Amino acid sequence: MWIAKDWKDYEVIDCSMGEKLERWGKYILLRPDPQVLWNTPKDHMAWNQLNGHYHRSNKGGGEWEFMNLPEQWSINYKELTFNLKPFAFKHTGLFPEQATNWDWFGDLIREQKREIKVLNLFAYTGGATLAAAKAGAMVTHVDASKGMVAWAKENAVSSGLAEAPIRWLVDDCVKFVERELRRGNHYDGIIMDPPSYGRGPKGEIWKLEEKIYPFIELTSQLLSDDPLFFLVNSYTTGLAPSVLSYMISTEVVSKHGGYVESDEIGLPVTKTGLCLPCGSSGRWRK
Repeated sequence: MWIAKDWKDYEVIDCSMGEKLERWGKYILLRPDPQVLWNTPKDHMAWNQLNGHYHRSNKGGGEWEFMNLPEQWSINYKELTFNLKPFAFKHTGLFPEQATNWDWFGDLIREQKREIKVLNLFAYTGGATLAAAKAGAMVTHVDASKGMVAWAKENAVSSGLAEAPIRWLVDDCVKFVERELRRGNHYDGIIMDPPSYGRGPKGEIWKLEEKIYPFIELTSQLLSDDPLFFLVNSYTTGLAPSVLSYMISTEVVSKHGGYVESDEIGLPVTKTGLCLPCGSSGRWRK
């Protein structure tokens, strides 16, 4: 498992009975997590010091209960700053486990003695975008949500990257890739974090199990003649890391060589010493 272990402003304090107890800066949140299938004693004092609790509904979805939690606050990861706020379906605007991937491709970018162009698809609030930009890359950030792109821009300003070479685009990722291919544009690094399920602006249905391989096949054509990396993230339960390896190998290794590896990504749990699984990633590098 690849573990995001270098956080100072975030930690998973404990996990039990389908929920994870987290510290985001100085605030304690309790949120549901489908991977927490075990029951352990809730004897850490933070269980009784909550600032926010997301309650799942038996009918699906849920709602937040707040106890002295601000509408927005920020935390840092190394040189990056992220603005957080609780919103729909338990989210805060950041997936801390992705820091293990930020470190991986950030190191690859910094090692290069040339200009690196990176494409970040389904880019959300910009964690990967900012990590790549901070490492020195030129980044194209694409997400279909205008609100998420605006949030990512706020994070860029907070991280001192307001003037960084980042192109911000509100667009459907599949349609954008198709247009980039027609325009003949290419990228040295590609990141994608597709949802398990979603709907496009015209009601198009995205189901990861059906769409992910054709999209990897399509997007891999945007790699430059001297590509650096290709990263695919998945939060879909049941999609094994080895499947990511097979898909990336078929489309990227066959054309560019290099090697691919895939694994679960996770977060350390302070109280128990366990690591909480948080999806999978497939990584290709030259």
